[in-house]
Amino acid sequence: MKDETNNLLRKAHHAIRAAEILLKGDECDFAAGRAYYAMFYTAKALLCERGLRRFTKHQAIHAAFGENFAKTDVIPPKFHRWLLEAFDARLKGDYEAESVLNSEDVATMLKQAREFLEAAHQHLTSSGTS
Repeated sequence: MKDETNNLLRKAHHAIRAAEILLKGDECDFAAGRAYYAMFYTAKALLCERGLRRFTKHQAIHAAFGENFAKTDVIPPKFHRWLLEAFDARLKGDYEAESVLNSEDVATMLKQAREFLEAAHQHLTSSGTS
């Protein structure tokens, strides 16, 4: 596995840990942001392992992940949907004046982030890149 891929997966793991801490402190908006970034780093790691790493915008990574992994069913399409939903939640959490996310929704996002990271590990292991 490429060093950059490994580093991105490590960042995803750290983002999950940070989200857990923030959620325990009832900081739902900020926990949602970290849960999103865990998914973002995971998608970016999968793209990186394929040599696809020259993206400058989140939407470009979302689209490339969808095209290369979800549409081809290499990774179940639900992970692409979860990535997009988490991005929307992060934007609401970051930019809305009042807190709009609740702990149950963020706990679900966190569960999805963990599952996404695990699926990426399994994919990389089964494809012989880990």
